[in-house]
Amino acid sequence: MLTDRINTLSESITIAISTLAGELKAQGKDIISFSAGEPDFDTPRVIKDAAIAAINDGFTKYTAVDGIPALKAAIANKLKRDNNLTYAPNQIITNNGAKHSLFNLFAAVIQKGDEAIIPSPYWVTYPELVLYYGGTVVEIETHDDNAFKITPQQLQDALTPKTKMIVLTSPSNPTGAVYSRAELEALGKVLEGTDVIVASDEMYEKLIYDGEFTSSAAVSEDMYKRTVTINGLSKSVAMTGWRFGYMAAYNTELIQATKKLQSQSTSNINSITQKAAIAGLDGSADDDIEMMRVAFKERRDEAVKLINAIDGLSVYKPDGAFYLFVNIKELSNDSMEFCKQLLEKKGVAVVPGVGFGSEGYFRFSFATDIESIRKGIKRIEEFVEELKA
Repeated sequence: MLTDRINTLSESITIAISTLAGELKAQGKDIISFSAGEPDFDTPRVIKDAAIAAINDGFTKYTAVDGIPALKAAIANKLKRDNNLTYAPNQIITNNGAKHSLFNLFAAVIQKGDEAIIPSPYWVTYPELVLYYGGTVVEIETHDDNAFKITPQQLQDALTPKTKMIVLTSPSNPTGAVYSRAELEALGKVLEGTDVIVASDEMYEKLIYDGEFTSSAAVSEDMYKRTVTINGLSKSVAMTGWRFGYMAAYNTELIQATKKLQSQSTSNINSITQKAAIAGLDGSADDDIEMMRVAFKERRDEAVKLINAIDGLSVYKPDGAFYLFVNIKELSNDSMEFCKQLLEKKGVAVVPGVGFGSEGYFRFSFATDIESIRKGIKRIEEFVEELKA
């Protein structure tokens, strides 16, 4: 009954683990979850007030498919102010979260016979979308000993005449790795003379703890013309449930193609979210963003210190995002079983690395309060000690 295409999809492992943890908690079990990629902070007041005002003003009708002019202007201003990127309104489209942005982008450019380069570890959705649209995934493996970043030579070796796209994620989910300007410039040099599209997922842009953020499209004119910038407000201002994402690209034909698709699927994104998003983009929530960033940095530092003190575990200290990708290779090369046992025996939920394309690791989200982090890592330490006994 079902199509071959839909049967290629797997359920998101992060959602599956979070659901299982929630079920155990509902049964009365003491569960500490580090599985969800969701800030524990509330959406800033200024954003909620903008949404309330939109409701009270009756701004509850259909809008243009690609977003209201004021929102697209706010996106353009943000990209210019923060990233030194210039886009016209017809080079921007708003979507129902960045996952929707990616879904539309891949629908517009990936077809049977195309190859998409995806560095691993990767966010779980990337390869699923490539396969859904009939493409072939070409993985480039990275490891903690090279800060989970691909090299120009690796990229060069992966390129073929069938390469249609490369997905770059900085800061990364699940590793927190951040590419420097020099590193992006070097990767861009490899792509010169090709027609390869760069899908640059920059969702965690505001969560940088060491160094500076550089947008892929900002490193050269060539990269600007080939890059599709994907971003949103889910992580930076805790708007996960509001479902707001956007794409910006030099290639207007590509943006118009995704607009055409969206016109036949979801149409416009939520009208109230559009008004609220303006407040998340125009600087009104900057103090809230910085408050969250500082808190996440404190949590990162504490979690890295505690995990690296556990014999048998090690973790690369990430420069951004709110994840640790913990190396368990001294203890197990079956991350699914490791995480299952950890949840069942100690009530700690983390996500198996195999779901991100890298066996021998688990992802730990520090988007929770620091006392829970300390308590949870203590349980992880006890679990490791029992494993080694």
